[in-house]
Amino acid sequence: MRKFTERRLLVATHNAGKLDEIRAMLAPHGIEVTSAGEMGLPEPVETEDSFIGNARIKARAAMLATGLPVLADDSGITVDGLDGAPGVYTADWAETPNGRDFMQAMTRTWSELEARNAPEPRTAQFRATLILMWPDGHEEIFEGVAPGHLVWPPRGALGHGYDPIFVPEGHDVTYAQMQPSQKNAISHRARAFQKLEAAFA
Repeated sequence: MRKFTERRLLVATHNAGKLDEIRAMLAPHGIEVTSAGEMGLPEPVETEDSFIGNARIKARAAMLATGLPVLADDSGITVDGLDGAPGVYTADWAETPNGRDFMQAMTRTWSELEARNAPEPRTAQFRATLILMWPDGHEEIFEGVAPGHLVWPPRGALGHGYDPIFVPEGHDVTYAQMQPSQKNAISHRARAFQKLEAAFA
């Protein structure tokens, strides 16, 4: 694995929460972190059918626009009873004319499982893929998976996205019923970040 020795890193995101999370993780390494959003870069169209493909699109667009090394991620939930859907289309299932509505996405997911008479437990996985890309085009890929199962109706008011219906393996409450610190310690993104940290050691 190539070690990251640069002092500045661009995170290909317009999500302030995600940026804060990455900034905190890299603070001990003395790396200056900025984001595509802070630099006013447009969000590229994600046209791939894999998490790696879409993360690569985001990383390459930001790297070519700035000449900086870039960290990009793509994430979503895969449901076994739906043949891996929604997967890379997780956010798309929540799209409405007025923004994203994840209650709509969760309802669609459960309704489709019901229509298929999918057996219990209705297993699913949150997946995160991180790509670290250098200006010479070299990349390192880090993947994190959090297995669990889906429940209905939604439970808990914390978290976001599919958190209210996802019970992580080894637990009996949903992500949305956990304190953020508890969820973040076991999440798919945390698992990917643990692998990523090796590049900064």
